[in-house]
Formats: sequence, structure tokens, C-alpha cells
Amino acid sequence: MLEYSTREVAELAGLSEVRVRRWARAGLVMPEKDSRGRWHYSFQDLAALRAAGKMLDSKVPAKRVTRTLRRLREQLPAGRPLSAVKILVTGERVIVKDRLAAWEPESGQGTLDFDVREMSQQVAPELPRRPRAEEKAATADGLYQIALDLELAGRGDEARDAYREVLRRDPGLVAARVNLGRLLHAAGQLAEAEALYRAAFEQGQGDVVAAFNLGVVLEDQGKFDAAADAYEAALALDEEYADAHYNLSRLLEKQGDARGALRHLNRFRRLMQNS
Repeated sequence: MLEYSTREVAELAGLSEVRVRRWARAGLVMPEKDSRGRWHYSFQDLAALRAAGKMLDSKVPAKRVTRTLRRLREQLPAGRPLSAVKILVTGERVIVKDRLAAWEPESGQGTLDFDVREMSQQVAPELPRRPRAEEKAATADGLYQIALDLELAGRGDEARDAYREVLRRDPGLVAARVNLGRLLHAAGQLAEAEALYRAAFEQGQGDVVAAFNLGVVLEDQGKFDAAADAYEAALALDEEYADAHYNLSRLLEKQGDARGALRHLNRFRRLMQNS
């Protein structure tokens, strides 16, 4: 199963890392925490966070978003993730819709389907094999959103095709290059993922996520010196990138630099405590 770091889900959901960690602690998403205290998020977590981010974008106050998601989690059957429903904001109303019903989670009251029918759409729209004329005219940004939806739905092969088409239309879209690299990385295509991360880092004039992901894929290939350089590059762009401090600490320890390893480990711990 493909997993996302806190930084990645924050980037993809349009949220701050502090907000993501706060909602994780509140149980609104259910990431796995490893033995070193780092959270790893699933497709379902990312889908829920993107829905929450869209609510914030629609001017729903953060406290109300938290309250709504908590009530919704209580209302859904056990084992059913938040990503299984569609969350819509209509004026001041927050409406949830699934295949059979629509309701307002704050009150628990049902609502007529025509209230949301026009706004409803597929979570992961089909990527046509032979696009119609009007679909060919779609912007790269629009297709990028489709690729994200396909990825969230777990349709990795289609998402990869969509990201490749995005880059064919707009080679300058760095986020698509990073996301395609991540999907290939998860599929074990490490050399191709490395090339995509490198290109994204150089093209994006220092994209921090591309630098960090480059470090991970280099480390996965046993290229430890190059991986350490990539983590250093990520920290030069964002000195509060907690996971980069942690990964660099491990590599420096392997290389015999105990003082450097301890410095980055302590920085990682302080960042985690303050988040």
C-alpha cells in the first residue's frame, strides 16, 4: 500500500503540517505511527484531508470542520472511511452524500437528493483512452486534478498515465513530476523515480518535496552519500522539515558522524514536540 508522509499529505491536501498532525491526534484521520514516532498516511487519510481542505477553502471555520468530521466519523458504519462519501459545501450548509442518501452531519438530518444532485460528481472520473475534442482542450491543471482523484481512488495505473499526459501538455508542472515519481517509487521503479525527482528539483528551482523524495529513493538504492546530499538540500530550503532531519541523522550515524547525527536527531525531536 502506498503511504504518504506528513509533508506529502499536507502538500496534496493544501493544509499546513501543523493542521494535519492536529487532526491526526484528534482521530479524524487514522495514520500509522512507526516505532520512531513518524506518521504514515494512506489513500483514505489523504482523501479525508483533501475534503477537509476544501471545506476550509469554502470559508468553513476550522473548528466547524473539525466538529463536522468528528460527527461524520461517528455516523458512518464501522470500517467505512471518510473517503467513501462526498462532502459538499452549499452556502452555509455542509452536506454529505453517498450512493443511497444525503444528510447534514452536524444535525444528522437527511436532505433531499436534488439539493446536491447538480454538485455531485465522480470522485475519480474516467481518464478517456481517446479524449473527445472538448476533453483534448482541457488544461493541464484540470487534468492534474483528475490525476489526483485517480490516485486517491487507488487507481495507480490510470493516475500514472494521467500524470504523464499532464507533463506532455505542460512539462513545467513540477507537482505532476513529483507525484508521478512517487507512484513509480512505490511500484519499485527506482531509477525512473530518481530521474523524475531530480528533474523536478532542478526544474522547480529547489522544490523541497522533490529534494526529500530524491533522498529517499537514493537511500533505497544504497546511494547513501548522494542521499545525504539530497536531505541537506531539502533542509537548506526548509530547515523545519522534520523527516529530512530524521533521515539525515540515520545516514550520518551510518557514516560515523555521531555529532552530526545527534544534532539532526535533536532537531527532529524538537520539531515533533512543537507540532
